[in-house]
Amino acid sequence: MSAEERRESVVRAAVIEFARHGYRGTSTEAIARRVGVSQPYLFRLFPGKQAIFTAAAERCIEETWRVFDEASVGLTGEEAAAAMSEAYMGLVEDREQLMMQMQLYVSVFASRMAGEDEIGAMARQLWGELFERVRERVGGDVQGTTEFFAYGMLINALVALGFPREHRIWDGFGEREDEHEGERRDGPDGEGERRDGPDGEGERRDGRAGGE
Repeated sequence: MSAEERRESVVRAAVIEFARHGYRGTSTEAIARRVGVSQPYLFRLFPGKQAIFTAAAERCIEETWRVFDEASVGLTGEEAAAAMSEAYMGLVEDREQLMMQMQLYVSVFASRMAGEDEIGAMARQLWGELFERVRERVGGDVQGTTEFFAYGMLINALVALGFPREHRIWDGFGEREDEHEGERRDGPDGEGERRDGPDGEGERRDGRAGGE
């Protein structure tokens, strides 16, 4: 196995270990053991635990964007946001992926309390880049992008807390999708678009024949 392949194995193992135990609670020995290498060899690949954590955090955020990108390619605006939201629900079902993201936030705070901010600077850069990528994909709408991430963080909390998808606490997400569907069906003046029925009478797309 090449050094690059070993590095990849270390990053995958690190995501699991950091997701389960956090930055402070994870030892390089545990990561090396999961990969099946010695600690000295691990430090030939990465200079220290912080470098491994940075690589794991980068992988977590890059994987998030990969899922968003694949789901929304060729789309923009609300269609892109809806496609990315649906894909994100599948992504966070991988609890290690989700908890690695959550541990990143915790680690920023813990590091600050210890008088360090390297992890915080790294995390803010990764998040800022992800935000900009999503903003561009949805058409440059900052408010829409902010709303997208706000819902994403709520999803993180609900999944992390273990709420099953059939629980009523998820109902608002369906209502939001229905509202967007209604906005797309309505015309710019709030009236439903007309389409001719078989008898030539206009029929509103909201189901009220003849506009009534």
